Amino acid sequence: MGLFCRFWFGQEGRKGNAAILFSLALVPLVGVTGAAVDYSMANSNRASMQKALDSTALALAKLMPLTQTQLDTQGWQIFQASLGSTAVNIQPSDLQITTAATGRLVLNVSGQYQPVISGVIGISSFPVGAHAEVTWGIKKLEVALALDNTGSMASNNKLTELKKAAHNLLNTLETAAKNPGDVKVSIIPFHVQTKVGTANIGASWLRWDIWESENGSCNKSGYNSKNSCENQKVCTKPEYTSQWNCQNNGGSWVDATWTPANRNTWTGCVEDRDQNSDALDTAPTTNATRFPAIQCGWALSEIMPLTHTWSDLHTRIDTMVASGNTNVTIGLAWAWHSLTQGEPLTQSAAPAPDLSKYIILLTDGDNTQNRWSSSQSSIDARTALACTNAKAAGFRIYTIRVINGNATLLRNCATDPSMYFDVQSASDLNAVFNAIGGQLASLHLSQ
Repeated sequence: MGLFCRFWFGQEGRKGNAAILFSLALVPLVGVTGAAVDYSMANSNRASMQKALDSTALALAKLMPLTQTQLDTQGWQIFQASLGSTAVNIQPSDLQITTAATGRLVLNVSGQYQPVISGVIGISSFPVGAHAEVTWGIKKLEVALALDNTGSMASNNKLTELKKAAHNLLNTLETAAKNPGDVKVSIIPFHVQTKVGTANIGASWLRWDIWESENGSCNKSGYNSKNSCENQKVCTKPEYTSQWNCQNNGGSWVDATWTPANRNTWTGCVEDRDQNSDALDTAPTTNATRFPAIQCGWALSEIMPLTHTWSDLHTRIDTMVASGNTNVTIGLAWAWHSLTQGEPLTQSAAPAPDLSKYIILLTDGDNTQNRWSSSQSSIDARTALACTNAKAAGFRIYTIRVINGNATLLRNCATDPSMYFDVQSASDLNAVFNAIGGQLASLHLSQ
């Protein structure tokens, strides 16, 4: 600064050429400063272009398939409307839209920003561009529908509206799939139990000790469980029913015998596994971790593992009936099982970058019963643990409360608050499922 002052105010500065030299020096200084300002403004315009290009890509993808002419014409119209006023000179030919692959659009736009200040140093324009890619339709998706089929679903037209909404969701997902198998859906009807079906009678992941202790016959009449039977005594000569008569007539007074029923009489249901096996998706490798076969206590539709046979999925929805008490945990657990490769359901694909897995959990009531308890708080704790662990395992969860149920539990179970729906009228279920279907089939910028 001292050198500058001496130059400007000293003897050198009083010479006429100093002012000329200083004026000439200001030109590049102003130009460089102006270039910085113009560059900042150009970058701001570029951000606007990128936003407009992203909007254009999403809008076009929703209209696909389109011809190249339609892409060029409609793309330019959408881009102009989204961009609004800008200092960048962009012509229709500057917007390039290509279909790089099936289900994928690539958009590039370039233009010339007209500088405000830096023109003094000969910069007449800045090139400004933006790039976007979008996929239309779905790459690959697996969705598990855990649907409350308890008795309360019969009231207020809830089950009827649920069926209608589920059919529409299936239609949305089928339409969104670009190729057969890109989208698969499982259906998990539940109440206090789930029904895996008698076709699984020989499955290694079932345990039979509980079923066999409750289904069979005692050689002493009036006792209908293994525990109650084996605490009784009978005579080896069945015609004598008292110990005195038995032993005084040459018989022996012995423990009663329980004979399990033939497993072919099993009706296909299972109940909660021991401890937190369900809440942790533990592999069924020991009796403690296997799934207890149980006689179905109420009517219930069978679960349907992941499939893209849409007609079968629609048929299974139609078979659902309302019956039984509420055990949200078992519905969530089996939805989780359906999205993993290990037993009991093995139809799911291995995790991959182009595969997303979702659970849609719907219920209309509080937890009322599981294998051990009718305490809502203890069952809720088990449900909450299953939710936490499923999310930690990478599954995204939508939850839907239909009129009744623990709102806090379900809201916290959802992956985020926007994925929780509180339905106050059964007739609103269709709109909720449409919203979820739209989100599942939504378009996400890949770059």
